[in-house]
Amino acid sequence: MRHKVAGRHFGRTANQRKALLRGLVSSLFEHQRIETTLARAKAIKGIAEKLVTFGKQGDLHSKRMVMSYIPNRTVVSRLFSEIAPRFASKNGGYLRIVQTRQRVNDRAPMAIIEFVDYEGIMAGAGKEGKKE
Repeated sequence: MRHKVAGRHFGRTANQRKALLRGLVSSLFEHQRIETTLARAKAIKGIAEKLVTFGKQGDLHSKRMVMSYIPNRTVVSRLFSEIAPRFASKNGGYLRIVQTRQRVNDRAPMAIIEFVDYEGIMAGAGKEGKKE
């Protein structure tokens, strides 16, 4: 019985689970939008929003806290220079989860997790691409 057991374990040990979540959050910051299972999307949403809040603070302590979770300097610099300034006026709610389909293999519910301004960013990038 799972009485009073909180959190999602994903059938993994603690180290494997931590590596999974770190990889998903890193991919989210790198690509701005990822497709994963619904449970994984719900698990990384809170983590990613906390890291964006650290990015909004922008001080050295915040950078070190984010680097302790995501050890990829290019992703961290992108978080602090591109992603966090976009949400300077918001107090949370930086991500959205959209349920999409069920996976063919095991019928797991899939979802897209993306930043709330993703369409605006991609529309702006599309216009710049057409001008060139």
